[in-house]
Amino acid sequence: MNILIIGSGGREHAFAWKIAQSSIQKNIFVAPGNPGTAQFGTNIDIDVCDFESHKTFCLANKIDLVLVGPEDPLVNGIYDFFAQNELKHIHVIGPSKHAAMLEGSKAFAKQFMKKMNIPTAQYQEFTATKFDEGIDYIKQHTLPIVLKADGLAAGKGVVIAETHEDAIQTFTEMLLHKKFGNAGTTVVIESFLSGIECSVFVLTDGKNYHILPSAKDYKRIGEGDKGLNTGGMGAISPVPFVDELFMQKVVHNIIEPTIKGLQQEAMEYKGFIFIGLIKVQDEPFVIEYNCRMGDPETEVVLPRIENDLLPLLLSLKNQTLHEHSCNHVNQSAATVMLVSRGYPEQYEKGFVISNVASISNSLIFHAGTKLSNDQLLTNGGRVIAVTSLGESIQDAIATSLDNATNISFEGKYFRRDIGWEFL
Repeated sequence: MNILIIGSGGREHAFAWKIAQSSIQKNIFVAPGNPGTAQFGTNIDIDVCDFESHKTFCLANKIDLVLVGPEDPLVNGIYDFFAQNELKHIHVIGPSKHAAMLEGSKAFAKQFMKKMNIPTAQYQEFTATKFDEGIDYIKQHTLPIVLKADGLAAGKGVVIAETHEDAIQTFTEMLLHKKFGNAGTTVVIESFLSGIECSVFVLTDGKNYHILPSAKDYKRIGEGDKGLNTGGMGAISPVPFVDELFMQKVVHNIIEPTIKGLQQEAMEYKGFIFIGLIKVQDEPFVIEYNCRMGDPETEVVLPRIENDLLPLLLSLKNQTLHEHSCNHVNQSAATVMLVSRGYPEQYEKGFVISNVASISNSLIFHAGTKLSNDQLLTNGGRVIAVTSLGESIQDAIATSLDNATNISFEGKYFRRDIGWEFL
């Protein structure tokens, strides 16, 4: 069968790597892809949100399945676009535009959780017409205060304010000064939850579901979880504190009400649900929903799935996921992300990357690279994800750190404390 993967990062490289192992795949295409995805298929120069070009390519190349990596195409309705007559035979992995609002709108997601009695932080939402009410709400709110731009803001739309003054300034910048553009036309103000975070991933056909390996990622640029937020500096799987009792609570209080809610609200959903959780005094609370796999979490989750992934994905179309198993390997996985100097702010591109080919005991997933005259060059803030498997989290981390040291490019930086809470 012919498969199109949409996206260009480490997540899409990991998907291409995993799907290439399937006995039923024939041709893999990645749009736009990167030098890493080119090892497993053919890169196609199409923007992730150019739906018309995707349509033309899919019909010309007899594509059977489309796997959507990033959130933008899903929130913009690629599932609905492919549901049209000419394309409806093509199986798209992802939610409908309506269901993708769980990621596309923080307010929508909070309303959904409230309706389904899913544990999450208390909140209020405000628009510019209720600006003064928002200011009053902030003044009486306990500290710290969490402010979230309602829409997609490239992972930068969440601010934790330690003082009322900072909260008011952020609220004003979001609503009146359009700091995050249209993403900030509504601002969600939440109570701060104190605890430790993790991610749970669910594959669902809208009725049945499988729970994938848990993961924990590390967002801050600096060691000790300090500094600016990034797209992710590394990840581990499984998460040591996610034990059987905790997962029972997650299933009963969060996953099952979420699946029930999808059906109750007539949300078409055939794909991945990424549930960002925080453990507060042994109880799981939802921080956010994402309507696709995470990055760099995908790079530790997929290597721990024992099954051929394609039959699972294909079963979503006819809601027969329950007929398939999803087994996890006992080994642990750890990813360390190599980034460019200056990231997540200003950084330079085009530096030669050395020693990648010499790495044999880790998986190398390309995130921001390009080929020029047969040389591998840096082409983004996050450049390469180094993933290793081990008998323990400690073993996996040690191998990834060792190989992160061996790969070279000018301005290379990586965190040496991934998994620090568990070492």
